[in-house]
Amino acid sequence: MADVTLEKTESPMLSASAAAFLSIAYTILYVLPFYLSPTTRPSPNLSRDNPSVIRARIRSVTFSVTVCAIPTVYILSARGHLDSSSILHHLGWYPISPLDTLKSLLLTALLFAGPLFERGIIDSGRRDWIKMQDLHETLSSWIGWRNFIAGPTNEELFFRSLLVPLHLLITPPPSPTALIFATPLYFGIAHIHHFYEFTLTHPFTPLIPALVRSLVQFGYTTVFGWYATFLFLRTGSVWGVVVVHAFCNWMGLPRVWGRVGGVEIEGGVVGGPVRGKENEDREDERERELGVSWTVAYYAVLAAGAFAWWKSLWALTESEGALMKFGS
Repeated sequence: MADVTLEKTESPMLSASAAAFLSIAYTILYVLPFYLSPTTRPSPNLSRDNPSVIRARIRSVTFSVTVCAIPTVYILSARGHLDSSSILHHLGWYPISPLDTLKSLLLTALLFAGPLFERGIIDSGRRDWIKMQDLHETLSSWIGWRNFIAGPTNEELFFRSLLVPLHLLITPPPSPTALIFATPLYFGIAHIHHFYEFTLTHPFTPLIPALVRSLVQFGYTTVFGWYATFLFLRTGSVWGVVVVHAFCNWMGLPRVWGRVGGVEIEGGVVGGPVRGKENEDREDERERELGVSWTVAYYAVLAAGAFAWWKSLWALTESEGALMKFGS
């Protein structure tokens, strides 16, 4: 990375150790309330997916975001000597750029071109997308509300909007690479407590598989944090990162091995094997396992999307609102 220029050229006054201390304190304040109340504390008989737990945790995290926003705003004002407009910009709250949000979403969709092809074409999910049926069904549950609205919003406001600006004030200023790869570690660490929760709610699961599960979760949350921080620095908008976060939660991890599923019906493709006597009476349709050509097509689209994502990475994240100016 080259051509690095901080938006703020005045001498910021915050040490790296102070920024790290505040980030650790914020992360503890983010997770600790989950274990202070019986309504949010995990137990063998109370899953984190229980609606009452979800509602209580959303309230808890919203409280933590609000409390931690106060010292961040104060530090940006007192130590960074920023006015109210610049503070809102460093937080990524304003100005709001729908175009930057759309470009960030488009860029991320390229990375998921394969899964979108599988869901939309192979599994015929595009019909539900057009009707917005999945969206309605998903957001009508508390799990969906947590995964796609409250979770992405609170996590990005906390780990991007509140933590990254503190590190922008460090003297001497850190490089974009350091910011992108270091600050998301707090985001990953904040998910480690899921190991404890999982062992409580799944007492018969061996320790090693449970540990591996948590390490994998730490890995992909950290990798996503790298990407989210990159978008945040390049666009200066936390709202675009929230949308990308919700989209990634919806997509899940891309398939990188195995054959695509479903059956091929005369006249189209549907998801999942067709079984039952009712299908035996449909003489005008014949079912068979999908040919390997669909799997080849999936991986070709996945590879093409990844290549297009890499080639478009800088162009689609170029923004006048960038918090740091840097390029390839």
